[in-house]
Amino acid sequence: MLHHLPTHTKSADIPGVRSGFNFVNCRRNAELLAQGYQPPKAVRTGTSIVGLIYRDGVILGADTRATEGPIVSDKNCSKIHYLQNHIYCCGAGTAADTEMMTVMTSAELDMHSLNTGRSVVPVVCASMLLRRTLFRYQGHIGAALLLGGVDRSGPQIYCIYPCGSNDKIPYVAMGSGTLAAMSVLEHGWRPDLGYEEGKQLVREAISAGVFNDLGSGSNIDLCVITAKGANYLRTDTVASEKGGRVGKYAIKPNSTLITSMSVNSLVVTEEKIYSPSQMMDDQQSGPSGLQASREVQNDEEAGEPEPRGSQSHQ
Repeated sequence: MLHHLPTHTKSADIPGVRSGFNFVNCRRNAELLAQGYQPPKAVRTGTSIVGLIYRDGVILGADTRATEGPIVSDKNCSKIHYLQNHIYCCGAGTAADTEMMTVMTSAELDMHSLNTGRSVVPVVCASMLLRRTLFRYQGHIGAALLLGGVDRSGPQIYCIYPCGSNDKIPYVAMGSGTLAAMSVLEHGWRPDLGYEEGKQLVREAISAGVFNDLGSGSNIDLCVITAKGANYLRTDTVASEKGGRVGKYAIKPNSTLITSMSVNSLVVTEEKIYSPSQMMDDQQSGPSGLQASREVQNDEEAGEPEPRGSQSHQ
């Protein structure tokens, strides 16, 4: 028997009003700002992620540097996340947001597969789940995602922004190295790219982002997705290797070359020796005591006799 379910619920914030977007936190933030609390400042992140469609499927690529402002926090992090066997996702932005978004979406896709009996979940379902969650939080989840996969409709790439909007295009670059990577893609991409040509183009695009953006660096990860499955190539290429010292020094270690030497003689004109008791007396006397001692010294140098008081005897 089917029970009647309410079509809407009441809002806990305003009684008698249908629920929808909840802006309780906005009013809380406004009250905190009025009390003098400063909001947390955003930390700049850096990433270069690339995806393209080639002849037989999709190739995704990403660098492996994670930054916290000017600090490199991780040199070999994984930015290509698993969703399904035929769907992978690259993440740019806040590392925790991209990780949790992909983990939750992967679980939702598993439930969708069990409920519908589909062995291959359409790529558009993953895109829709990601867009719904990001739009619900109005861009406060710092996750810019590059979704790629192959299903019955063929290879597909979706570019999903933190606000919930998306683009479906044959090649895309996201992150702080977007400009350099996109210039390489626009120059070298064509619809009939082969397997090796596609991989090399992704390597060149990521390398352009690495060498032209301080937030990108370290290694290059690739993921090739076809109708047969995915091949995740971890640390496919080392983009920026640490260089060695090229210059050589002619000076031997622990030695210094002396070019000239000069000796200067010092003449002592005045010497004063203070005992600890005299120093304590000077400190206790203060400025007035020093001034009095100076006045006595000036009187003695002038030769004026010191006046003496008379004494009376009874």
